[in-house]
Amino acid sequence: MILAPGVFIAGIVLFFLVAWDAFEVIILPRRVTRKIRITRVYYQFSWVAWRFCAHLLSSKKRRESFLGFYGPISLLILISIWAAGLIVGFAMMQYGAGSALNVTGMKPSFYTDLYLSGTTFFTLGLGDVVPRSGLSRFLVVVESGFGFGFLAAVIGYLPFIYGAFGQRETEIVLLDARAGTPPTAGELLLRHSFPGGRQALQSLFRDWERWSAQLLESHLSYPLLAYFRSQHDNQSWIGAMTAILDACALTISGVEDVCSKQAQLTFAIARHAVADLCQVFSAVPTFPTEDRLPPATLQLIRNTLAQHGTTLVATPEAEKKLHDLRLLYEPYVYALSERFLQALPAWVPAKKTKDNWQTTAWAKSMGKDDTAAAALIHDDHF
Repeated sequence: MILAPGVFIAGIVLFFLVAWDAFEVIILPRRVTRKIRITRVYYQFSWVAWRFCAHLLSSKKRRESFLGFYGPISLLILISIWAAGLIVGFAMMQYGAGSALNVTGMKPSFYTDLYLSGTTFFTLGLGDVVPRSGLSRFLVVVESGFGFGFLAAVIGYLPFIYGAFGQRETEIVLLDARAGTPPTAGELLLRHSFPGGRQALQSLFRDWERWSAQLLESHLSYPLLAYFRSQHDNQSWIGAMTAILDACALTISGVEDVCSKQAQLTFAIARHAVADLCQVFSAVPTFPTEDRLPPATLQLIRNTLAQHGTTLVATPEAEKKLHDLRLLYEPYVYALSERFLQALPAWVPAKKTKDNWQTTAWAKSMGKDDTAAAALIHDDHF
């Protein structure tokens, strides 16, 4: 017998809202366009608060480390919110059903219903609170089964998330020795200006075509992956994709060979990825406040590549084509960089820096310099 139908119905509504939201995030492998969702609201408000706290840190390294904690912590808190919502929902249903419980040493109340719901959801079954009506027993059975399934889904979900994160980061780490740290389009083309470098560059573009497709699929289905930051402060998935898009734009507009066709294919899927991600995260495409590629920098790229045997076409048509290509993706990557506080890379290294693989704490503690060793690998740089 339902003594408080309003509370009972509210419990059912809360249960379905939370269960459906968890289903969409954990199980449903596709993008959800509905704007009003528990997860969407949670990430909008929590990310704003986290960003605000990050801006209070004066040290760039500490700020980046603080931002790096958000992804994993937000996921754990989200799971806790789901669990709490389901427990409260079943407790409201028990209360609406009249709190038909046999309780040892206390009077039945909503707190007793909440206690029963919590122990049932986590399948503890302590036995000090026992349902005594048919409806109450039914709710206990349903909640215990649902709680077991929820915990199983979460246990299976976490390895998948971290597997997708590791898969994303592999190509970013591999880009370190191929395009510098942080990666830049000019350095990428320069380091592939050796004999046979065009074939290697074509292979790299092919790998990043597949990487972009995988990023599009995983980050549309599981958007919280976008908040997971790279291991190194000077690397990011936004920066790496921007460098690849920059290199593709230069290749398409200025290099006439077989590699330019692969560059077009990679550019297409990478641009598709950043455009769709902007829509998912409500990041309005915005042009950068400063020109990322002023004429002097473009000329520097041409001169440096020419010294190493790579010629970029320098006609007005080529420059217009490059400009038009940049318009297709720069507003999107800039919007994403602002949304996630990840800086966009320059077109050429701002200064001569070491790659991540060249810097080690051991070398510093032993008073050694890895620059000489690096010269054995890369003797061409801006």
